[in-house]
Amino acid sequence: MKKTIAIIGSGFSSLAAASYLAQSGHDVTIYEKNATIGGRARQLKREGFTFDIGPTWYWMPDVFERFFNDFGKKPSDYYELIKLNPAYSVYFGKGDVITIEDTLEKIKAAFEAEESGSSVKLQKFMDAALDNYNIAIKDLVYRPGVSPLELVTPVTMKKIGQFFSTISKEVRKEFNNPKLISILEFPVLFLGAKPSDTPAFYSFMNYADFGLGTFHPKNGMFSVIDGMRALAEELGVAITTNQNVEKIIVANSKTTGLQINGKIIESDIVLSGADYHHTETLLDAPHRQYSETYWEKKTFAPSSLLFYVGFDKKIANVEHHTLFFDVDFQKHAKEIYDDPKWPEDPLFYASFPSKTDANAAPLGKEAGIFLIPLAPGLKDTPELRAAYFEKIMLRFEKLTNQEVKNYVIFKESFCIQDFINDYNSYKGNAYGLANTLLQTAFLRPKLKSKKVKNLFFTGQLTVPGPGVPPSLISGKLVAGLIEKENK
Repeated sequence: MKKTIAIIGSGFSSLAAASYLAQSGHDVTIYEKNATIGGRARQLKREGFTFDIGPTWYWMPDVFERFFNDFGKKPSDYYELIKLNPAYSVYFGKGDVITIEDTLEKIKAAFEAEESGSSVKLQKFMDAALDNYNIAIKDLVYRPGVSPLELVTPVTMKKIGQFFSTISKEVRKEFNNPKLISILEFPVLFLGAKPSDTPAFYSFMNYADFGLGTFHPKNGMFSVIDGMRALAEELGVAITTNQNVEKIIVANSKTTGLQINGKIIESDIVLSGADYHHTETLLDAPHRQYSETYWEKKTFAPSSLLFYVGFDKKIANVEHHTLFFDVDFQKHAKEIYDDPKWPEDPLFYASFPSKTDANAAPLGKEAGIFLIPLAPGLKDTPELRAAYFEKIMLRFEKLTNQEVKNYVIFKESFCIQDFINDYNSYKGNAYGLANTLLQTAFLRPKLKSKKVKNLFFTGQLTVPGPGVPPSLISGKLVAGLIEKENK
């Protein structure tokens, strides 16, 4: 039966869900609070420079292919992909750099050069990671988190021990070199938790990294959003911006629509791709599933301090993606998760999309994005932002052996308060709810409201978890659940 469906937000999960629901014949409208679509994956343009405001890593291309294939399309119908070589480089000190290239054989050679015998160990580790990838990404993550029994299969029962060990433990069983350990622990940071709190089963992220590689969509990650928008509109989805949802209307424990900018919009079904905690505040208290205490006890992924910088020259000695691990990883992790405060010596990440994509910066100039992971909920001031820009620029110049500060044309920042203002993000988190053992699958907030009929949720705080590929999957899962309920 055809339904009128109102979707809050226009990020990856909302656009994905909208396409599936429109394909099933429903009347679907997306309501976006900001002036442009994309949620956290919006775009910043200034003085001929173009920056992705949010995600900059394109991993798991098979998930994107599977999404577009569901509509008889392929990613190349909407955007062009460039495989990066090198995928990224990691600085451990001045002149101390390990480069991760575009094939496992090259990566094994880089490991072997660092620690004798490590290439054999890496192959063994990657064989297990591939096995986990096939179980997780081709099967488990496409289950809606309704029941614990979804995780019980003959294959997963053989893997049960990996849910009670951690990435840190498994990596350290095989590797002694601290640099190699850091590189192997890096991919699970996308899941929003410390490697010591992330189940070993999530080593499938290492296969995404070393096995499948790192890509760049021409014109940035926003081109993926733009492609998904085009697909959704081809299927009949209406997308509206500057639509601030003020309330979810409930009558007789059933959604009847939304209050937007003071007006009532009637709808049979409401699906929120906005922050889950914020969405529940749009309901009267008796209709909320989760208390403030519930959210307070959850482990959230970090927030970030981001800088978008236009440089008046090309930057040397860096790759498209460059990680700076020249300080104590454990200390910074503690300052995010265990004793939340502004980090004394932060790890940071830099992206220079104009290394790959001429459209990202004017000729002879460089676009730079710098990211420092932070604990959510910290005090965020212009003075702190300025101090941390100075801190990382000094290190950047020293480590890469060049002067860059005097070549800054402009810089713009984005931090905790912006995540709250722009995305209604709980405590200003950047990546959602961390994928720890007790926050996996059926233990995450549900796709379907237990208290309000015809109210659903999607995105990084629900199933399957944080990251862009999981957001596409979340959209598919919730659309399937809505279809099932509707029938």
